[in-house]
This record gives sequence, C-alpha cells and structure tokens, in this order.
Amino acid sequence: MAILVTGGAGFIGSHTCVELLNAGEEIVVMDNFYNSNSRALDGIKEITGKSFKFYEDDMLDMPAIDRIFADNDIEQVIHFAGYKCVPESVQKPLVYYSNNLRGTFNILETMKKYGCTKFVFSSSATVYGIPETVPVKEDFPLSAINPYGSTKLIIENLCREMYAADSSWTMILLRYFNPVGAHKSGKIGEDPNGIPNNLMPIVLDKAAGKRDVLQVAGNDYPTPDGSCVRDYIHVVDLAKGHVAAVKKARAMNGGCPAYNLGTGNGYSVIEILDAFQRVNGIDLGYTIGPRRAGDAATTYSDPSLAEKELGWKAELGIEDMCRDAWSFRKIREAENK
Repeated sequence: MAILVTGGAGFIGSHTCVELLNAGEEIVVMDNFYNSNSRALDGIKEITGKSFKFYEDDMLDMPAIDRIFADNDIEQVIHFAGYKCVPESVQKPLVYYSNNLRGTFNILETMKKYGCTKFVFSSSATVYGIPETVPVKEDFPLSAINPYGSTKLIIENLCREMYAADSSWTMILLRYFNPVGAHKSGKIGEDPNGIPNNLMPIVLDKAAGKRDVLQVAGNDYPTPDGSCVRDYIHVVDLAKGHVAAVKKARAMNGGCPAYNLGTGNGYSVIEILDAFQRVNGIDLGYTIGPRRAGDAATTYSDPSLAEKELGWKAELGIEDMCRDAWSFRKIREAENK
C-alpha cells in the first residue's frame, strides 16, 4: 500500500516526501517539473537513504494517471500539483482554472475508478479571502479574491460535495499559511523556476546578489512596525502536518474536515527581514515602498484544531526559517557555478 504524492518534487511536496519516508510510509511520486526539478528527488533520497517510484507525468494526462494507479496499490493521495502564482493567475485565469481544476478532476476520477477514497488536499489560506478578524479559524466565511484562490475554493467545495454524496470518501483539506525555510541538510528547499513572487525567494535573490532592490510594500499599516503581518511556517513543520493528516485519514471512515497549518503567530515583513539579517550576518539593504493593492494588514491562523485532532503543532521559529532557507540557497548557488 502506497501514498501517491502529486507534485512531489516541489517545495512542500519534496519535504513531505522526506517526512513520509522517515515515518516508514511507502510513496509513489508524480511530477512534471513545471515549477520544480529533478534535483529535489535526489535530495529526498540522500536525506532519507530510501528509494521510491517516480513518474514524470502531467495530471492533465488521464492515461498516465491511470497507469500509475494500475501499476501501484495506491492507498491514499496527497495532492500538491497545481499552478500557484497569484499574480500570474490574475493575468491568466483560464490557464489556472483549466490546469488546477481539470488536473484535480482527473486525479479524483481515477481514485474513484480504483476504489481509493482517502485524499489529502493542498489547500490554502487564500480561501478565507481577506478575513475581518484574526486569528483565522476554520469556520470563518470562505471567499476568493483571485483566480488561484478560486481554484482552491472550488476544489474544497467539490470535496465537501463528494463526501456528502458518498460517505466512504475521507477528504482532508489542509489550509497553508506562508511556508518558508528548507530542510536543515540544505539538500532540498524552495527552488522555483522563473521569477519568484513570494517574500523569502525574493529575499534570497537579494542576499545572493541576483536582485538589486528589495522593497517592503508599505510601512503604514496598523501593525507594530507598519508592515504587513503574516503567519510564516517552516516547511518542515508543514510537511509533518501532512504525515499527521495521512494518519488521521487512515483512521477515519469518511469525512471532510479542514485544518489550518500555521504557527498561530504573526510575523511582520520587517521582522522577517531583520531576523534574516541577524541570523545570517547579511545586510539586505532593503527600502520602504508603497503598499500593494489588495494586501490585508494582518493575517495569521488559529491552528488549535490541528493540534487537537491531528496531534500536530509547529515547532520551528522565525530564526530557523531564515537560517535554513539561506543554507539551502548557498548550496544551490555553489552547485550552479
């Protein structure tokens, strides 16, 4: 019995593969390397000392997915695969809807065909839109303010409706906040293709001399230092949350619960930058710029339900996140020379 990990060579997927293997699980990994690369697979094997089956396939390729299920005894699916750049989704909504929704439909249809009914979905805090209050709880109203978030919310709704129609489905929705960091070995980490748009990859580009300007988007928000506050979570903690979800799903006989995976703490953009400079001894030389349209001042999670029902809690702090992210980037820079 194996767990299929779609998008398993990506940032969160690769770290989850490590934690699954370390927990004694058998995995099958699928990825098309759209926003990842094969070095992550080597890193997983080096860290764990374990091998696994890998398929370089696209989730839009239904016959390929069918072949994976036909060749393996798939017990559960953890579904990471999908496009995830918010600004790009605004520019290319049809591309995002087509890829993220069609691909997920293909996965779920194939699961149904093969009698695999346990599904862990990589959702996002974007399904809360811009929350009116914090901390954000799972029972808050759901909405989407961009096409990427819309695809996550549609898939969540589909999961709830599938369970309502057939109670044999166990579908766990994991709502991430802001994953950063890397494995402490430096062998896997955030390694996006193209131009990054998340905070930490931008910081890493500036630290590595690949970016001339690092600008904080506004310092006049109603927060302690005026910059936006977010719930940053170490990717290893996030990966361990997936192991907890797999165990929970295995013990359930149907259901569709949602869980926040965050620290429950809010860190400002300036706090992240200052911590990065402090732990890594680097002067980022950042400046203050204008606000970005649509940014909420403060968003952070209430992760208490995940602690209560999954037995999971984030353990690593802001300094670990900044140190591990830079350690990975330094190794990548050396390899690329």
